[in-house]
Amino acid sequence: METQTGTRDRIVIAAAGLLQRQGYVGTAIKQIAKEAGATLGSVYHFFPGGKEAVAVAAIKHGEGEFASILSAALDSKEEPGAAIDACARRLAESLRESDWTDGCPVTAAALETLGTDSEIQQACATALRNWEHLVSQRLLRSGFSPSDARHLATTVISALEGAEVSSQVRRSEEPLRTTGRHLARLVDSYR
Repeated sequence: METQTGTRDRIVIAAAGLLQRQGYVGTAIKQIAKEAGATLGSVYHFFPGGKEAVAVAAIKHGEGEFASILSAALDSKEEPGAAIDACARRLAESLRESDWTDGCPVTAAALETLGTDSEIQQACATALRNWEHLVSQRLLRSGFSPSDARHLATTVISALEGAEVSSQVRRSEEPLRTTGRHLARLVDSYR
């Protein structure tokens, strides 16, 4: 059983990395198997739904990884604006360290499946809502009203997502760093 769990995890992690770098359309199921050091039969054993099922698991994995980064950044500073700025800086550093390839684990798959009601689109929407919830909870703990916390959280996640894409395209930390500073000002203006 240990080997099966390890194989499934390797498949999910490999798929998450490939989706992050190449998107859903650009990633083949054979490539996922090869990257994971698994057989094609193993991929279908763990994911009978094929590529879409692997992608959903990979998006959920990426959601959890980003939630950990987001939570750590939000808890890193006493003031919520400074915490959000810290998150943007961490994302900028991670992008630079990956040579601008490892962006948001959800963005590429979300954009490639727009207009569908696929499981992929649903997993992406859930990830965004969960990240907004993390930000909203942090703001609530800092004394923001429920309405302000919810609206600011949507703004924060939306702005960070867009800034991350812009940073990747421009191969520059500046869009994320600028967005982080301005989000901090916006959040601080509510206090």
